[in-house]
Amino acid sequence: MTRLSVNINKVATLRNARGGDVPNVVKVALDCEAFGADGITVHPRPDERHIRMVDVYDLRPLLRTEFNIEGYPSPEFIDLVLKVKPHQVTLVPDSPSQITSNSGWDTKVNFDFLTEVLDAFNTAGIRTSVFVSADAEMIEYAAKAGADRVELYTEPYATAFSKDPEVAIAPFVEAAKMARKLGIGLNAGHDLSLVNLNFFYKNIPWLDEVSIGHALISDALYLGLERTIQEYKNCLR
Repeated sequence: MTRLSVNINKVATLRNARGGDVPNVVKVALDCEAFGADGITVHPRPDERHIRMVDVYDLRPLLRTEFNIEGYPSPEFIDLVLKVKPHQVTLVPDSPSQITSNSGWDTKVNFDFLTEVLDAFNTAGIRTSVFVSADAEMIEYAAKAGADRVELYTEPYATAFSKDPEVAIAPFVEAAKMARKLGIGLNAGHDLSLVNLNFFYKNIPWLDEVSIGHALISDALYLGLERTIQEYKNCLR
């Protein structure tokens, strides 16, 4: 079964636009779980422009499903993750100024750094995932560095999907086969939506997890959160 983890960053963005606590991030996360989500993802950034550090601490004891924290492994981020001990940590190569993730790690160039960070998280009993492009060499070095999983950066797939789905999916199938050959788990995320998710899943049915935020929260404006989560879950069947 491919699990659906809902990224709630956009909910926090909406809250922060007005100040106060509406919408309440914790309540939305718990509602997502109640409506069928298999996990919750957050991506705290240093400027706290969406998810705040306090949100991470508030969420941890209340969530009943899997908690995934993603972010760039700065000293502050590493300290947060080791204190909170989520089920999974996903390492992304974002700089603090980036609006959103736009590339995977060069795991070969950053091999020593990633090995050190992954060792700290693995020693703490936290499952590790590394955000990578659909590139066999990047996946191979992520595995060598000690990652339990890789998360495929799927924006190129989403961008090319409308022109030719078969061409769009081809490099991701090959990347997924490499991950399976190496014996590591496989996640995917970025710009997956109700339009392209089912095709991705049908071609890579051994996918462990997808993390979806922007499209899912946007769809919920029209469909409602409960129905939206069910629609995304239906794409993974």
